[in-house]
Formats: sequence, C-alpha cells, structure tokens
Amino acid sequence: MKKINGFNKGVNLGGWLSQCNYEKEHLDTFVCENDFEVIASWGADHVRVPFDYNIIENSDGSFSDEGFAYLDKAVSCAKKNGLNIILDLHKTAGFSFDYYGESESGFFDSAEYQERFYRLWEEVARRYGSLAPNAAFELLNEVTDAEFIDKWNMIAKECIKRIRKIAPDILILVGSYHNNSADTVQFLDEPFDSNVIYNMHCYEPLKFTHQGAYWTTAIDPKERIPFENSVTSPEYFEELFSTAIAKAEENGSGLYCGEYGCIDVVSPEDTVKWFRTINSVFRKHGIGRAAWNYKAMDFGLSDRRLDGVRSQLIELL
Repeated sequence: MKKINGFNKGVNLGGWLSQCNYEKEHLDTFVCENDFEVIASWGADHVRVPFDYNIIENSDGSFSDEGFAYLDKAVSCAKKNGLNIILDLHKTAGFSFDYYGESESGFFDSAEYQERFYRLWEEVARRYGSLAPNAAFELLNEVTDAEFIDKWNMIAKECIKRIRKIAPDILILVGSYHNNSADTVQFLDEPFDSNVIYNMHCYEPLKFTHQGAYWTTAIDPKERIPFENSVTSPEYFEELFSTAIAKAEENGSGLYCGEYGCIDVVSPEDTVKWFRTINSVFRKHGIGRAAWNYKAMDFGLSDRRLDGVRSQLIELL
C-alpha cells in the first residue's frame, strides 16, 4: 500500500472553523500559534483543519478575504512549526454530516450547489495549491447515506478534474459514505490519479468511543462500557479495515484515517488502551491518521483530564 509521506501522525483542530458559533471572537481566539507549537512538540507531522463553506463564502456565494485569512493563519502557523496541513471541507452549501445540528440539504440533487462546491475548491486550489507536498485537500467530510455514493463518485471526479487544472500535484483525500466508514471505502471509484488517497474515519466500536454522547440516537447516553467489554485485540481493527486496505492495495493508493478518538466520558486509562490497540494496526499497515481532537469538542487531547496519561497518548498517536 502506498505510504503517505508527511501525513503520518496528525491532530485535528476541530471546533475552530467548523462546528462552531462563527463569532469573530471565537474565530480569532479558539486556536492560536501556541497550539501549533504544542502539536509539533508532540511529534506530529501535520494538522487537519476542518472548515465550513460559510467561513470563506459570503451568502451570495462570493468569497470572503476575511474568512480566507483564517486559513492563511492556519497555513502560516503550520509552516512556521514544521507541520504539514490538511484543509478539510467539513460542510458545503447543501450538505452537512450533522443531521441534528445543521439544516443543509439538497447537495446531491442540485447542480447549483455542486457548481458552488467546484468553485470553492478551485478558489482554495488557487490560493493553496502551490503548497504541495506540504498541504492536502479533503474534498468533503463524511458523506452520510448509501444512496449518495454513485453521485458522490461523479462529483468527486469532476471536482478533482477542476482542481488538477490549477494544482496538478496537491494530495487529495476522498472518503466514502456512512460517515467515511472503513467498510465503505470499497465502494469508491478508482483514484483519479496517483495523488488521490482513500480516506476513512474510525470511532469503532461506537458504543465505546461515544458512550454518553448526547447528539446521536445511536447511543444510550446512560450506558457505560469498559474497554475490556468492547475490543481487546488488534484483530478487531484488522478485520474492520480489511476491505479498505484491499481496495487501496488493488489500486496502488494509500489509506488515511482523518478522525479517530475517544469521548471524554471514557476513562484516561481506557482511552490509552484503545489508542494503543488501533494504532498498532495503523502502524503495521502504514495508515496515516489524525486524532480527534486537539482541544474541547468532548474529545480534547489537551484537556486537563488527560494530564496523567498524555505522555503515553502522544507516543500512541
């Protein structure tokens, strides 16, 4: 399987330019240069920066230089601290992975929304495409329904085609449905070219990593599950990732895990056990990854609750 140089060990900066209130004070202060310094000190080689379309677009679809200034800040701070960067479009006009917190809909049936999506990525490519090989683009976070996959394959191909006219060498990440599940990577088309990488996310078993979660009906928020009652060996993840690994090997592509982590309800000790287990499989197969999440968002690696185990976790990222 192809190795993804420079995007091996990463950390997400979620909650800054996405899944937020969009108030200027938040955008200006939630992440600062010191946070990039901390992540670099952990031995990471990159950051993943989720951003929403309405950060860089005005309501009429025109582009906001004020919004792009936040991506400029992320790029500049990453570069200053020797970190590569993934720019991840977490929400586009007409689609969000978050059914409960967002009202976006219609993207997969709207040529207008799709054209807006292409224009957004063309603009991002014009501004940041020259940063290859130190930057990568993630086209869209967590396509949800299985019924979208055929349209998504076509949309992704057209988007990459347009990006390539501007940024011929930039690394591009493409995930599948069921929120980038590993077992749906197999339904993605063959990569457009050698710089397109298959992308997945992993929060399995969900009842362990999301126990206590209040935002999804898939979880009983009162149920608690210790690590030993969920997954106790790397073989669980070997099986889970098997079809994605096979797909990447079949097409000479790489495999990347853009999100993985444990909610703050999980004990620090069990969090370490889960990270140790999943990372043994990532490392065995050369799967690049970015842990969710640097701070807050119910998953914060820098939050005080993990002070006693952080040195262990850093080794396991």
